[in-house]
Amino acid sequence: MTPTLSTPLHFLVISLSIFTILPTYNCSYLNYADALSKSILFLEGQRSGYLPGDQRLSWRQNSGLSDGYGESVELTGGYYDAGDNVKFGFPMAFTTTMLAWSVVEFGDVMPPGELRNALVAVRWATDYLLKTVSIPDRIYVQVGDPNIDHNCWERPEDMDTARTVYKVDAPNPASDVAGETAAALAASSMAFRSYDPGYAETLLRTATRVFDYADHYRGAYSDNANIRDGVCPFYCDFDGYQDELLWGAAWLRRASQDGSYLSYIQNNGKTLGADDNINEFGWDNKHAGLNVLVSKEVLEGNIYELQSYKASADSFMCTLIPESSSSHIDYTPGGLIYRPGGSNLQHATTISFLLLVYANYLEKSSQTLNCGSISGGPSMLRKIAKRQVDYILGENPKGMSYMVGYSNYFPQRIHHRSSSLPSLKDHPQSIGCKEGSIYYNSSNPNPNVLVGAVVGGPGEDDTYEDDRADFRKSEPTTYINAPFVGVLAYFAANPNPI
Repeated sequence: MTPTLSTPLHFLVISLSIFTILPTYNCSYLNYADALSKSILFLEGQRSGYLPGDQRLSWRQNSGLSDGYGESVELTGGYYDAGDNVKFGFPMAFTTTMLAWSVVEFGDVMPPGELRNALVAVRWATDYLLKTVSIPDRIYVQVGDPNIDHNCWERPEDMDTARTVYKVDAPNPASDVAGETAAALAASSMAFRSYDPGYAETLLRTATRVFDYADHYRGAYSDNANIRDGVCPFYCDFDGYQDELLWGAAWLRRASQDGSYLSYIQNNGKTLGADDNINEFGWDNKHAGLNVLVSKEVLEGNIYELQSYKASADSFMCTLIPESSSSHIDYTPGGLIYRPGGSNLQHATTISFLLLVYANYLEKSSQTLNCGSISGGPSMLRKIAKRQVDYILGENPKGMSYMVGYSNYFPQRIHHRSSSLPSLKDHPQSIGCKEGSIYYNSSNPNPNVLVGAVVGGPGEDDTYEDDRADFRKSEPTTYINAPFVGVLAYFAANPNPI
């Protein structure tokens, strides 16, 4: 797991003259459809539990089969969030929301086979999330002691570390994880509505119940003394729980069209900080995504009572446009969106996703974006997103694809246990906690290619050393890939957006 603290953004204002001298690249050879396929395939490498017969990354095997046993609850399944063997509920729920949103917004342009794969990836998560909230007024937020896990370098198939279960019971609060879980289940209900109506109804009904828990017992899950040492500093709630309440309500409104959720996001916007931190979107801070999501109600539904959300979404988009007087974005010399803290590509993929979604909303409502002295249509936003995507796939100063297995030049030594250790097929004997150190310290490429994994990415100067120990750059995460699925689906269908 990459401890990427969700600290406030400190943007560097750059002028148009600086931006326009950034290098441009010829990306005519990029294969977005191939990247889409691989971005979904990566999630199979992150699976925990009993693997199905059609598992494509065959070097992975069953793992975590006793998860929940000590608590007399069945918690197998779900995803390992990154290169370790812990199941963190907060980022897993966000990953699920973004995968589902990718299907909701871009599923209609996905090739049928990849749409199926995407839905399978969503369901692998939602089946697990349903288990975590199967008992009313309780949520299981994590499986695995990260402090012990991070002192080992072993395959998930060999895990002999404590599979500690972390839970929160009412009246103790978990508004952030419960709110994000409600969002994930509600968004997923929309993704499955046409394909499995019964499952979709189960997801939506459960989302409603989980949101009630999140809203009734307000507070951050990481403030609970009994679990704090297990979730912090890894996926602590750094930015507060209020955004997840609005986020969960917004998704329930979208999925159910229930007027009570519309009233909730309208009446609670200011008290829950809807106007704060609008320039960030990720596993801990949902503000920019919330504003874009709710803007659909204004742009397409003419619900002007929510105009403040749209104004915040407009403001966020204007910060991304270099020619705008309100441009407040930090770029690497090669043109990649950058912010400090590690695992930088999570920002590039989430922001690209929001750019494309907002472009679609503007296009459907025949509206433009006004940023002071300049204005532009959907194509302007899509071009900014495309620049980020092309950089990630290889159009950058190093000429390296930051997606593993894509093109001929990609990271070989990623910070990922099961990728860096020999598979059970090649090494049937157990590899103990400390016995994996020789593989961690090796300069050899990882023996198992984690196809589709997008790593944390280069530094602010576009450098990348392909060093397994430099986890801030070399570790992939599910929440980098999840929004990238939707982004790549769009560009696979529209490689030259206008």
